[in-house]
Amino acid sequence: MEVLGQTIDDAAGEAIDKCSKVMGLGYPGGPIIDKLARQGNPKAFKFAEPNIPDLDYSFSGLKTSFLYSLQKWVKDDPDFIEHHKEDIAASLEWTIVDILMKKLKKAVKQTGIKHVAVAGGVSANNGLRNAFYDAQKRYGWTIYIPKFSYTTDNAAMIGIVGYYKYLDKEFCSIDAPAFSKVTFK
Repeated sequence: MEVLGQTIDDAAGEAIDKCSKVMGLGYPGGPIIDKLARQGNPKAFKFAEPNIPDLDYSFSGLKTSFLYSLQKWVKDDPDFIEHHKEDIAASLEWTIVDILMKKLKKAVKQTGIKHVAVAGGVSANNGLRNAFYDAQKRYGWTIYIPKFSYTTDNAAMIGIVGYYKYLDKEFCSIDAPAFSKVTFK
């Protein structure tokens, strides 16, 4: 396996969760945003799409744009979020899916690999799943999308790694530095 690109800050699902929280919709935000987005207009609002070179991506600029936009709109209308939550959710989802799909199309073009998969909690998102189905039809890709029952959030994946490390008695001292990359034997 070779990593071609990765997030330089939050993952897509994290960005959705944080934006949901900013809207006061709760956590985890993925299922809430997904449900609202089905009823909204994805072109109603425009949020920043960071221009990160190569195949890496970032959602920090999007989250900042989202926050500042909401603050401005709520200042003018305190009930703005309630009146427009479906359109806000749809626009947020569309922006995140657009960022991911642009990078994926670029990766396919660079590598010639046309077998693509989506995984993790965000793979439950209907907008992303539909974008994959559209790309399959439009570009002739072979896509791999898990059943909803397998769209496990990263927390569950980290939990299972911890469980196996516990079984193998792989412990470290409490003062060991934290790191986000996990290696498997």
